[in-house]
Amino acid sequence: MKLTEYAKSLYIKTAKKLKGTDRRQFMAFVVKGLGIGGQTLAERELGWNRRTIRKGMQELKSGQPIIDGFHRSGRQRVETKLPNFLKDIKSLVDPQSQIDPSFKSTGLYTRITASEVRRQLIEQFGYSDEELPSVETIRRRLNDLGYSLKRVLKTKPIKKIPETEAIFKQVTQINTEADHDPNTLRISIDAKAAVKVGEFDRGGKTRMPTIALDHDFATESTVIPYGIFLPEYNELFLFFVTSKLTADCIVDLLENWWQTVKHRFSHIQKLVINQDNGPENNSRRTQFMKRILDFATSSQLTLQLAYYPPYHSKYNPIERCFGWLENHWNGSLLDTVETVVNFAKTLTFKDKNPVVTLVETIYSTGVTLNKLAMAEIETQINRLPNLQKWFVEIFAKPT
Repeated sequence: MKLTEYAKSLYIKTAKKLKGTDRRQFMAFVVKGLGIGGQTLAERELGWNRRTIRKGMQELKSGQPIIDGFHRSGRQRVETKLPNFLKDIKSLVDPQSQIDPSFKSTGLYTRITASEVRRQLIEQFGYSDEELPSVETIRRRLNDLGYSLKRVLKTKPIKKIPETEAIFKQVTQINTEADHDPNTLRISIDAKAAVKVGEFDRGGKTRMPTIALDHDFATESTVIPYGIFLPEYNELFLFFVTSKLTADCIVDLLENWWQTVKHRFSHIQKLVINQDNGPENNSRRTQFMKRILDFATSSQLTLQLAYYPPYHSKYNPIERCFGWLENHWNGSLLDTVETVVNFAKTLTFKDKNPVVTLVETIYSTGVTLNKLAMAEIETQINRLPNLQKWFVEIFAKPT
């Protein structure tokens, strides 16, 4: 049988549009119609493979499609062979990572190298040397997860104290234990630098031309963003404070936040608070310690204060949220307090919008306790030996 040019063109184009079993069965059906010598003719005139034709013949005869085995070919990705591989890498690297101190980028810079990650995967998680991929593969996975291994001068801390590494080790241990304890909730809190409200140039670009002041003239008002971040749930709560940020203000924000979420966390018995050892919330600030002790009693929660080392504040998880916020409103005019709050409400961090609150309460500065009152508070708290400033545990007293 001789095929016309039109028939050849029709068969070839139709076969190309079909996939898998449909394509094979169409080819077999055409060959059957060609009669004796049809396979040879189809191979010569149409360019069809005889193995594919025979496979289609078997499918037509049995009435059942033959399942292709493409999934068995090629080399599997390491995540397929090791399901917890990426999760374990993140648990190692995340505590050792910081946001760009200038907030110009939302990427993370890590202190730990790919070779060290590989070593710790073996040491801490029990992987064998044979089953783990090469250092280069781990480096690529780190980049895919958003961790940069480049050494950038602006991310280098100004200085270190002798206790820096010990503090980091203790913070990591406390955070890991908190994340694995169903009755413990870990939060990260901190304030961002005050935002000047006015037609000031903040850098960045927008789609619409924006005219801003080229000098930072005296501003009529400022707002201080204060954040509470729940790393386990990727939830962000932002408070914009129009007053001075004092110890009383910080604890008030904590208490207000807990009142709004405690119905969801009725099983929580302990609260781990990651924060910086700043002037208004450090563990030697008398008014802060008094108020935080009162909060533990009123909420009936055990509180664990875990401070990051000096000059390493950007390792605090809440700082990453501020990086996203800064990039979100750059290029725009924050000319009113309402504009600041509305921009924050439209922020998307970890696929979620934050809960935003404007706080207009006026707080007084300089509120302190005398030495006798502070000595009484010290009897009700536990400080970690050798790192007393950085780790404080407060057990709730029965009301």
